[in-house]
Amino acid sequence: MDDDLHFLDQNKLPELKLDAKQAQGFLSFFKTLPQDSRAVRFFDRRDYFTAHGENAAFVAKTYYHTTTALRQLGNGSDSLSSVTVSKSMFETIARDLLLERTDRTIELYEGSGSNCRLVKSGSPGNLGSFEDILFANNEMQDSPATVALLPNFRENGCTIGLGYIDLTKRVVGLAEFLDDSQFTNVESALVGLGCRECLLPVDVAKSTEGRGLLDALSRCGVMVTERKKNEFKARDLVPDLGRLVKGSIEPVRDLVSGLEIAPAALEALLSYAEMLSDETNYGNFTIKPYNLDSCMRLDSAAMRALNVMESKNDANKNFSLFGLMNRTCTAGMGKRLLHMWLKQPLLDVNEINDRLNLVQAFVEDIELCQELRQHLKRISDIDRLTRNLQKKKAGLHHVVKLYQSSIRLPYIKSALEKYEGQFSPLIKERFFEPLGICSDDDHLNKFVALVETSVDLDQLENGEYMISSGYDSRLLELKEEQESLESNIDSLHKKAADDLDLTDKVLKLEKGTQFGHVFRITKKEEPKIRKKLTTQFIVLETRKDGVKFTNSKLKKLGDQYQRILEEYKNCQKELVQRVVQTAATFSEVFESLAALLAELDVLLGFADLATSCPTPYTRPDITPSDVGDIILEGSRHPCVEAQDWVNFIPNDCKLVRGQSWFQIITGPNMGGKSTFIRQVGVNILMAQVGSFVPCDRATISVRDCIFARVGAGDCQLRGVSTFMQEMLETASILKGATDKSLIIIDELGRGTSTYDGFGLAWAICEHIVDVIKAPTLFATHFHELTALAHDNREGEPSNKKIIGVANYHVSAHIDSSSRKLTMLYKVEPGACDQSFGIHVAEFANFPESVVSLAREKAAELEDFSPATINAVDLSKQAGQKRKREFDPDAVSQGAARAHQFLKEFAELPLEQMDMKQALDHVNKMKSDLEKDSENCHWLKQFL
Repeated sequence: MDDDLHFLDQNKLPELKLDAKQAQGFLSFFKTLPQDSRAVRFFDRRDYFTAHGENAAFVAKTYYHTTTALRQLGNGSDSLSSVTVSKSMFETIARDLLLERTDRTIELYEGSGSNCRLVKSGSPGNLGSFEDILFANNEMQDSPATVALLPNFRENGCTIGLGYIDLTKRVVGLAEFLDDSQFTNVESALVGLGCRECLLPVDVAKSTEGRGLLDALSRCGVMVTERKKNEFKARDLVPDLGRLVKGSIEPVRDLVSGLEIAPAALEALLSYAEMLSDETNYGNFTIKPYNLDSCMRLDSAAMRALNVMESKNDANKNFSLFGLMNRTCTAGMGKRLLHMWLKQPLLDVNEINDRLNLVQAFVEDIELCQELRQHLKRISDIDRLTRNLQKKKAGLHHVVKLYQSSIRLPYIKSALEKYEGQFSPLIKERFFEPLGICSDDDHLNKFVALVETSVDLDQLENGEYMISSGYDSRLLELKEEQESLESNIDSLHKKAADDLDLTDKVLKLEKGTQFGHVFRITKKEEPKIRKKLTTQFIVLETRKDGVKFTNSKLKKLGDQYQRILEEYKNCQKELVQRVVQTAATFSEVFESLAALLAELDVLLGFADLATSCPTPYTRPDITPSDVGDIILEGSRHPCVEAQDWVNFIPNDCKLVRGQSWFQIITGPNMGGKSTFIRQVGVNILMAQVGSFVPCDRATISVRDCIFARVGAGDCQLRGVSTFMQEMLETASILKGATDKSLIIIDELGRGTSTYDGFGLAWAICEHIVDVIKAPTLFATHFHELTALAHDNREGEPSNKKIIGVANYHVSAHIDSSSRKLTMLYKVEPGACDQSFGIHVAEFANFPESVVSLAREKAAELEDFSPATINAVDLSKQAGQKRKREFDPDAVSQGAARAHQFLKEFAELPLEQMDMKQALDHVNKMKSDLEKDSENCHWLKQFL
């Protein structure tokens, strides 16, 4: 608490300055505000802000970390707790509420007493009116999209209608797709669009079917905003889009008519974001159908497991893939594009190779790369400046910034022109020629000429943004009149000094707001000229700093000067408006220029990353998803090797179809299993984004999706146990993955008893190998699982072959004399031949008696040798050291019945059943299984 008081002491809180009458009026106004538990309301008091009631307590606790910041407004039972917030603190709070959290909205009111009105409102997905405050001194890192979902639940699944708006890129979009009970497609769409806020109809949010959807939204960290059902109507969508979207209405009509429920979702979103009430939106948007299959799909679990995006808790920027890969130079544009590329990796082999060719060109010509990066450092955020122009919020300084970016283009073009390497035709086609079109005499050269003739560029050094007087004849006339009056006033000053026998240094000429042009002398000089002063001049005021006086001629010239100055200012204002309006006609050119420069920026960043690492990255070979293998030789984890204290040991990963397409990885804790399986996912993601990868050599068969279940995050706050969370995440893998995906699973089945966990892990592995057939890395502590790879041994009485399973382990060395355990961090073929848990306990100085008892029990329960193990005898009866042998027919019959039970269980529509129905159903299934197991000993042992 003392620290908090000290904090408040240092950052003196602004004083709450409301007189009794204002306070009374404000209190009565505050009571009329509608209840909204999510809105944090601020009131602008000119040089500070205030928050009141529950909001005041929230601000005090969350941002000042103490309630001593609270003040009471009014007296007695009517009093209202209040807190004051300085301008800089308000910016900090606004940034946190809108860019970091997803549980609050923000409102800003202006006015005094009872005459307050709402002037700005924002939410995490709709930053709109707060952009000036949020990004005044910061670059805009990401462009959040707002999404509206309209689900149509049917017996055999659910159809989702999705509409989205991206205000930064000026895009509206629609999508319609089928989804499963885990909402895997919704999740990939939300991740791909970078969604921060989602609208749902109230009845869906409150329904039992909607519970799974709310869970998917919460996994993605998206704010849910409920809207009335009647807002989801598509009646006026086509005419509304006709106003917003540039170009003809026919393609819009075709797109909308081909969809059933998505148009209603988009209409609800247009009304929520008040798109049509702002005429500056008209004709400035493009419309895009959002296609789930156009890029690699990633869900929130994969984004977390692969550390794709930065988090507030990162110890340094290299902790996340974005932080590591962000070497961009432009102000904001490159960052936003990199954000989007990482969320939407490519699937088309030619597109990936085009990006890789460009990166290779820059890697091979380091001088070109560095020269272009130097030029890009001087490019402003053209996207945002253009939006200001379109929204009619721009001033002359925005135009000048666009001009200063435009005049860098000839340098960028000449640098690109010098490149003569093997990718010269591609560089010409992707950058040189489009930049040439952008900057020709019909486009940006015209804009540059406009600015050079209209803006007084010499004044920029003094920080003044003015129209050059030679630009307009009326302005020139006024400028000349102003100069002639200044010279007349100067002459009059000299004459007055002569008349009073003073030097013009003693007789000062001043210009003020109260009297305009006046003469001033010090009080010391006044007695010498008092006589002349009273007869020839008019004294205006006498103060400590001297005597101010004038005469009729100076008054007349001063008034004329003031009038001309006002006219000059008004003329400047009109001309600035005209120049800004003319500049706005270049918006489309600037939009294409921004896209070109952002792409160049990101690719140069990839080249810089590939060459500046201690061990350079290499170019991966890319093959289509239905052919080729995934071979990473000498691969490393880019984020882990970038940490200062790490000496990274590279490993090979060879996922070969039919041989090692499914890999079971065993080995001790801390041995590097998790890092190894994650680095494979990260390398594939980087390659499909178009970057070189941290490997000695890499061949990658394109993946349409990466599924990752790494480490169970405990969700008990949402009433979901660790085990349940594991099962939900695994269910989404089993439902969503195909043979073109990549699956990464770490430590599955730890949240329950050993036998259950092992049984589930085995069943899931078999399902992935037999049914899904996706390349998989499965890290586990269940060494018994390694028997899967031996199920296809020759001469074994097994009624089915399991093809393509291979065992690998992370190695560790135990020195027999010193009993010291050393992790080698090498991944080697074969299963791990021992468990190191007891060794680790030994090194932690466990009592000798505990360690020996542990060894005894372990020997009793486990037999690790894969050569003698068989799937049929993995389960032992408690306390029985002799293995039970079972008839192979009993095994296959029992296994078939167990499979049937699991299948029936997986198909239960749990999201549509209440707890009692579900339990009754499961109990019936269980008793049926018990009856069937009477004649099958193998099955009976499990029950």
